[in-house]
Amino acid sequence: MEKCMPAGFEKSSVTGGFWKRYQDLFRRVTIDAVYDRFEETGRFEALKFNWKEGMPNKPHIFWESDVTKWIEGAAYFLQKQRDPELEARIDELVERMERTQGEDGYLNAYFTVVEPDARFTRRTDHELYCAGHLIEGAIAYARATGKENMLRVAIRYADLIDRVFRAEHSAAFDTPGHEEIELALVKLYHYTGQERYLKLAQYFVDTRGTSGRDGTYDFTDQEHMQSHLPVRSQKTAEGHSVRALYLYSGMADLAMERGDEELFSVCRALFDNIVNRRMYITGGVGSTCRGESFTLDYDLPEYTAYNETCASIALALFCRRMWLMDPDGRYGDVAEQAIYNTVLSGVSLSGDEFFYENPMSTDPRRNAFNDSRPNGLKEHLPILKRVKVFDCSCCPPNLLRAVGSIADYLYSTEGNTIYAYCYMEADTELSLGEKKIRLVQKTGYPFEGKIVITAEAEGDFTLALRIPGWCQGARITVNGEALSLRTQKGFAFIERSWKNGDQVILDLPMEAKWISANPQVIDACGRVAVTRGPLVYCAEGMDNGDRPLKDVRIARNSPVEISMEEIAGFAFPVIRMEASCRKPFEGLYSQDPLEEESFTLKLIPYFAWTNRDVTEMTTWFLEK
Repeated sequence: MEKCMPAGFEKSSVTGGFWKRYQDLFRRVTIDAVYDRFEETGRFEALKFNWKEGMPNKPHIFWESDVTKWIEGAAYFLQKQRDPELEARIDELVERMERTQGEDGYLNAYFTVVEPDARFTRRTDHELYCAGHLIEGAIAYARATGKENMLRVAIRYADLIDRVFRAEHSAAFDTPGHEEIELALVKLYHYTGQERYLKLAQYFVDTRGTSGRDGTYDFTDQEHMQSHLPVRSQKTAEGHSVRALYLYSGMADLAMERGDEELFSVCRALFDNIVNRRMYITGGVGSTCRGESFTLDYDLPEYTAYNETCASIALALFCRRMWLMDPDGRYGDVAEQAIYNTVLSGVSLSGDEFFYENPMSTDPRRNAFNDSRPNGLKEHLPILKRVKVFDCSCCPPNLLRAVGSIADYLYSTEGNTIYAYCYMEADTELSLGEKKIRLVQKTGYPFEGKIVITAEAEGDFTLALRIPGWCQGARITVNGEALSLRTQKGFAFIERSWKNGDQVILDLPMEAKWISANPQVIDACGRVAVTRGPLVYCAEGMDNGDRPLKDVRIARNSPVEISMEEIAGFAFPVIRMEASCRKPFEGLYSQDPLEEESFTLKLIPYFAWTNRDVTEMTTWFLEK
């Protein structure tokens, strides 16, 4: 196990291209859109702790997490550009926290004004999850502005939790029902240098699955909360997918801090199980609505795929932690797979509407019939149009956090080596010992495969460029001179004595690929998906003459035409290719061969689906 240093987003400025478009949109639209919905639904009002029975907007057990995630996401944008009006909004929320925080440090509106006698009695009720997001939001806001009022609130609460859970064992349970505080405590340890926060994170991880006081609850079980086994005995991803991946992220943090090879080995086994047996081609995880959970190997249904946006964000967080211990390009491959497909599907191209679930295929007729049924006869189907806010609105502020800090995925360093994981147009300042290095990336990625990196540095160091698993025939030149690729674990290493202005060009041929699933994935049997670069493509009915998309047949490696087209003001590559499907006929069954028609199939990136109207959609096509 190695230990690389993270090159956080604060070291980089996104200067153009794909991610500048998203960051500008989020700064202009999404921050305010999420704030307005949270204001309308009472989430901010709840921090006043003045709710009484009969009043609207009864506080919910996890509303604090929505608020503090919004603050954290906004803080990432403030770290790049201060905004007095936005800071005033946050400062008002922080003042409410300061006024209402208990004398002992406790802070949760629901358990203060609704059920004050139930504090720390129900493991399932998100108190520690909310505390974790409070900690992360407080650290982000302090870093962005230098204001530490929220951080003092978070520290007082963390100290109470440390006393109640690790010292006194006076709570009714021993470990969080919804993990998240584990990774937040490691962040708090890094920010404050206080060892007790690292010890508390270690306590929560090592106690999980061993405590007789973390029992089964009405609507859940131990697997749902990853407590079915001690964490070091877990080899398969089980239960609620977001909880699981936040736990695995915390485990990876601890493995790195402690140099814990055993814990790292467990993290690697869990990663392998997810990626090789329980992950959709879009990087979506958590295949069922029942508990928002992982199920069993190769169980990846299409129409009912859950694929919560937050779960794919958490998967990317886990990948980044893994590559800090094990510089391996496959972690970057999976992070990109999740981010460019399921994560970005979770927000509209207009930046103000969201998906909680991200299915692989849709049929509006099925949804319409389902909506007409009495509640007791409905099946669970993902919605087909993004909405402004959910009752459970964890995903919108989580998207704020992800997009605001996207440059976290650019680089890491180890010794005299800089690892480049994900590519985006950015200007980055790094240090290798005493050496100061500036790297300037120019690229049209993920739509184009040419990445130009200019090094403003002098001296000897190694630049390791990730060659994505989807790419064959990558080429590298330095100052126009072609290099022979020396690759190891998905990286090409350029070791040289650098001069100021040296220019590296990485050319990743970006061709359409036809991808098959393991035949054990029943819904994808005999079908292929089409990808280009890190993007998965899908077909929408409105682009394809309302033909039955599940009957569309395409030939592997058939010629494709790629052109730039625009939806909702956003231009991206569209794929066209020859395809065929059978013509419907009167009646239900036929002994005769069905008439087949050829047509030009149009595919758009999966993240852009249903930004025009509700229509049929699919990602898997019959193979001719």
